[in-house]
Parts: sequence; structure tokens; C-alpha cells
Amino acid sequence: MAKMRTVDAAIAILEKEGATEAFGLPGAAINPFYSAMKAHGGIRHTLARHVEGASHMADGYSRAADGNIGICIGTSGPAGTDMITGLYASWADSIPMLCITGQAPVSKLHKEDFQAVDIESIAKPVTKFAMTILEPGQVPGAFQKAFQVMRSGRPGPVLLDLPIDVQMAEIEFDIDAYEPLPVEKPKASRKQLEKALDMLTSAKHPLIVAGGGIINAGASAQLVELAELLNVPVIPTLMGWGAIPDDHDLMAGMVGLQTSHRYGNETFLQSDFVIGIGNRWANRHTGGLDTYTEGRKFVHIDIEPTQIGRVFSPDLGIASDAGAALDGLLELARERQAAKTLPDYSAWVAECLERKGSLHRKTHFDNVPIKPQRVYEEMNKAFGKDTTYVSTIGLSQIAGAQMLHVFGARKWINAGQAGPLGWTAPAALGVVRGKPGENVVALSGDYDFQFMIEELAVGAQFNLPYIHVVVNNSYLGLIRQSQRGFNMDYHVSLGFDNINSPETMGYGVDHIKVVEGLGCKAIRVENPEDMPAAFDKAKALRDEFKVPVVVEVILEKVTNISMGLEINAVNEFEELAETAADAPTAILAKA
Repeated sequence: MAKMRTVDAAIAILEKEGATEAFGLPGAAINPFYSAMKAHGGIRHTLARHVEGASHMADGYSRAADGNIGICIGTSGPAGTDMITGLYASWADSIPMLCITGQAPVSKLHKEDFQAVDIESIAKPVTKFAMTILEPGQVPGAFQKAFQVMRSGRPGPVLLDLPIDVQMAEIEFDIDAYEPLPVEKPKASRKQLEKALDMLTSAKHPLIVAGGGIINAGASAQLVELAELLNVPVIPTLMGWGAIPDDHDLMAGMVGLQTSHRYGNETFLQSDFVIGIGNRWANRHTGGLDTYTEGRKFVHIDIEPTQIGRVFSPDLGIASDAGAALDGLLELARERQAAKTLPDYSAWVAECLERKGSLHRKTHFDNVPIKPQRVYEEMNKAFGKDTTYVSTIGLSQIAGAQMLHVFGARKWINAGQAGPLGWTAPAALGVVRGKPGENVVALSGDYDFQFMIEELAVGAQFNLPYIHVVVNNSYLGLIRQSQRGFNMDYHVSLGFDNINSPETMGYGVDHIKVVEGLGCKAIRVENPEDMPAAFDKAKALRDEFKVPVVVEVILEKVTNISMGLEINAVNEFEELAETAADAPTAILAKA
């Protein structure tokens, strides 16, 4: 066997495990690892401007395609603590990501050495596995276990902490003798799935709730096939959005308190049976559980056994990988179709379609300053079915999820559970790395955009082109709206008179100057009629210069977006669509 540094062994393992896309920042305590990357040459590295940004890039890369695992690398001390938000975002949404940190020498860990912090203990609550590797001979096994843990069961991130003396030590290692550990995923039995299908086919108004676990499993095609075979409508969760295309007749709309469709909520309330596959029953989806569960039976299928019954007790719970469960259900459904024992749900589907074609929110407003609803209408017109949207949190994300359209798996990439401000731009750069040559469009409010705006320079340096739509109302819009219940509007305005940019007219930060200063292109839009030309210009600039292009849309400062505390009591603050012209980009035109 060959004798080599532990870091050279680690890089060889990364290549064999198929994880060759890294994002990070070098530093003294991680330089040996970087020297191994340089010597090997097979790991592509993107230099971030902030380690949190690197973690979100790795997260975005992992979300971009089936099988991807992004790597985030940083030095000791604050680099590791900067990764924690990124670890939380990926852990909360079940996304595999490998974080690697440098560390002080083993002998110095208890001496409060410079930038020595117990990152293993800090990271454990937001990882599936975190380890400071104290013995050089443990390095191959720790990496081997890390990949098995990331991929097994409910996916998630891991962190490996490498003291500098451990990195420099030599071990005997033969990459030809290394094999990835088997990935463990539970699989539903035929008997379990027969019970689930019996319950579904005995219902009058059944629904399938499709969660992010279906996308993680790469099983969207099986979901659509099952829905078509049974002729049963599908309600995607926010993390499952795109598992069935929005324009499919069986896509019945999203349900929830915020990121929901009016027709989705109403259809859910008319259902009598729900089978949830790969979902968590998140509170922003369910709202009050009494309302959500009343009058209907539930089957819950999830890869993580302890998720079943966590929010409410289903009538039947099954621990299974979503893909395995869908394959099994398809086999059973085909048998029953051949035996002509499947019920006819065509009348129920027709009811759902009628709601989908009638319960619309109005998007066509001509106001100046621009109303946000009009922005999403114009985005629907400007960006085609091949578009991948990236967003994270705020009124921009909520309204976008109500009014944009998604036509495939991994075409809506969203930090759904953690929702960290600043995630969108670096995550979009990671998505571009994971989807080279594809059409990526990010959506941010001005506050989310400002949080990690420096990462746009990464897109300029490494030619990572995408379009970033920034809806600017110079407000923390979601927090302002939530403060209405406290009768206040307190410390949520971002507006000020910019002495260097009077043309911003009290909206504060001049995003155009900042973006251009970071090496990217930017366009400002103040009139709704100018948006089509602006989006066309943005596409041309993106294609010509191969850099991020920001389209800033100046909004009215105060708009309340539809939301509520119960799925049967969502507050609609704006006019609803009464004619097809009120919502011209709705999936089904209003009759």
C-alpha cells in the first residue's frame, strides 16, 4: 500500500464517492487540505467571499440535481461557526452536504489556542454526524461513514473537523481498496402498501400530498404515473413543488397559510382522505391541526420513522423511502387496474379542475410604484418552463410561491424550513454550478438581497450567470405585516435619503451601484410596462457577459400578501381575479 498524507487520502475518497464540487475559503489551519486539492486537480473549487456564503453555495449545489453532494471548506474557529447557518438550512430540509473545517493541533485543543473551538459540539444539533478526527488513521473511515450517513435514511449534512497535525500526518492507504459503505433506506412492504391503497380507494375524495422526500428520492416520474393511474389529484408541499408540473390536470395546488393557492386550500378542505408521501406536515402547510385533520383519514409514508406521528397521529404510518413506496404502490395499482377494481375519480378531478380555473388572485395591476403581484405575472411571461427558481424567505418568496409556476422537480429551490436571509444569492450560484447552461432565476426582497450581496462577486469572478429579480420596497415586508397585530411599524423600514444616489428617491441603498461595483450587471425598473423589456435585456446581458444580472423592481412600500392562521381563513388583502384579464398568467384561465 502507498504511504500518503491523510488529506491526500481524503481527496481521493471524495473523488471515488463522486463529490467533486467544493466551495470555501482557504486559511492557515486548512491549507494542507487545499494543497492536496491542488495536487490532485480533480476537485473544482469556487472561492466564496464569506464562509456562510460558501455553505449556502454547497447547499444550493446539492439541491440542484439528483445525487449531488456539495462540499463546504473553511479554516478553524470562525469559519466553522460561520457554517452553522448553512448546516441548519440543509439539515432542516434534508439536504446532504459535507462541511470540512481545519482545526488547531490535537495537543492544543484544550489550551484555548488561537481559533480553536469545539466545532463538533456546536455542529451536532444541526448535522446528522459531526466529528473532530483526533487520530490520522481514522480519516478514511470518518469520510466513509460521513458519506454513508449523508445518503442513508433521511438525507442531511455532516461536518468533519481536521486538526492541522492530523492533516499533515502520513498513513498507509490504498484508494483501490476503498469502497463506499452501503446506503440504508427503509422499504415499505407489500402488505403495508396494500392497506394504504385500500384506504385510498375506499375514499370518495382522496388526495396525494407530495413532499420533498419524493424529490430527494428522484421519484417524481413515479408520483405522476401513480396519480395518473389512480386519477387522484396531487397537493405538493413547498419542498415538493415541481414533483408534478403545475400545468398537469392532477396538480391541485399548494395548501397552507402562506405559500398556497386559493384552489389548493379549497380542494383540500373538500377531501376525505390524504396520503402524504415524503412530507413532514410542516405547520405553515397545515395551520391548525383541528381544521387540517377534521373529516379526513391520513396515511403517512416517510423515510424517517420518528417523523411519523411527530405532528399528529395518522391512521396508518409507514416508514419507507418515497421512491420505494411509490414503486410498490404503482405495482399494486397496475394489478388493480388490470382487474378493473380501481374506482372512478373523474368527477372529483373535474371539481378540482373547476376550482383551479376559478379561484385566482389578481395579478394584473398597473400601479406606480409597482405592486408585487404584477412582477410575478411578468416573470411568468418572461421565463419559460425550463426555468429553475431559487428563493428563501419573506413576502417576495410567499407571493412568488402563490403566483409563479413550476414545471418540474428541482425547478423550485427554496430553503423552506430554516429560511435564512441572505441564502438566495449564494445558493443560486451553487445551483448554477449544479445546472450549467440552464436558466436559473433567483427571487429576493431587498433585505434578503443585502445580507450576502458580496457573493455576487463570486459569480463575476467564476462566470456563473443567472438572473436575480430583487423586489425592492425598502421594508422588512413580512415582519412589518406581522407587526400589524401589535399595532406597530417599528424598525422595519430600510428607506433613507441616499446622499450619493438621490435617484433612489428615499429607498436607501443603491443596488445598481453596488451590483456593478461587484462586477455584475444591473437594471432598475419603476414602471410595470417596462418589465418585459428589462427581462429581455437581462437575458441578453447574462448571455453576453456570463455574470449575474440583477433586475431591481421598485415596489410600493406597503403591500399585504395573502396569509392567515387557518387554511380555511386566509386573509385576502387585495382584489381577487374576476376575469381572465385580472390573472392573465394563471395556469387555467378564469372562465
